Amino acid sequence: MTVRGIPAPQLYQPSAYWEDRAQRFAGEGAGLAAVCAYGMPEFYNRAIQLEQRLALRPWLDVKPGMRVLDVGCGVGRWSRMLAAKGAHVTGVDLSPTMIAQAQQRAAAQGVSDRCQFRVQDLSSLDVGEKFDVVLGVTVLQHILDPALLRDAVRRMTDHLAPGGRMVLLEAAPTSIIERCDSTVFRARQRNVYLDLFRQCDLELRALTGVDPAPTRTRLLPYLRKLPRAASMGLLMLSTALSLPVDALFGRRAVNQSWHAVFVLEPKKVGGS
Repeated sequence: MTVRGIPAPQLYQPSAYWEDRAQRFAGEGAGLAAVCAYGMPEFYNRAIQLEQRLALRPWLDVKPGMRVLDVGCGVGRWSRMLAAKGAHVTGVDLSPTMIAQAQQRAAAQGVSDRCQFRVQDLSSLDVGEKFDVVLGVTVLQHILDPALLRDAVRRMTDHLAPGGRMVLLEAAPTSIIERCDSTVFRARQRNVYLDLFRQCDLELRALTGVDPAPTRTRLLPYLRKLPRAASMGLLMLSTALSLPVDALFGRRAVNQSWHAVFVLEPKKVGGS
């Protein structure tokens, strides 16, 4: 695995890309290289996992028996965490290998009785039931086609039970930043998502930050140009400097954050 990541393919075919990525990394360690930063070292992806978990913690306080839909579930890292709290979780993902890994890991953790996993495309999502929580973590940023993106959000909205909430964590800077965009990823400006949610009849209930420390996001586009030893050292240093800032101020420093957590509810009939 290279410290500088694996270059994005010139032609992005989502189902093929995510299946190939799963076959490379989903069975390795915690499977984080398959679902976080592709091809990056374990310490870097564990830092991402920790920052995401801290950012999501207030919104994932599920009660036993609650129904959760985990879209783009990957190896089931969030599905298993929520099932361990007593929720009944359905995870969906494009990749059959991701789903197989999620099933194996749920069984190994002893939560398979509260987890089910399905291979589905989010833009045509249909699992035949409603959920108290619909969760998506860094999923929409990989849907590049605007029409498919809108379809995905509408399908997620259609799966919300009355009184349910949608919790999304996405790369959503407040200004246009294209230096990290690739053929498989878009760091859409935050207002683009807010407009999309309104179009899909969703109301924003909360907006919080994740990672305001700028060190890694400014460094990453240039790592591939450096020798391996230099890039590894800089990556370790920037991760060490970023973690305390993000842990202490991540949720509150929303305008400075590269990623954001959107907490949404269906618009009430007759509401403004």
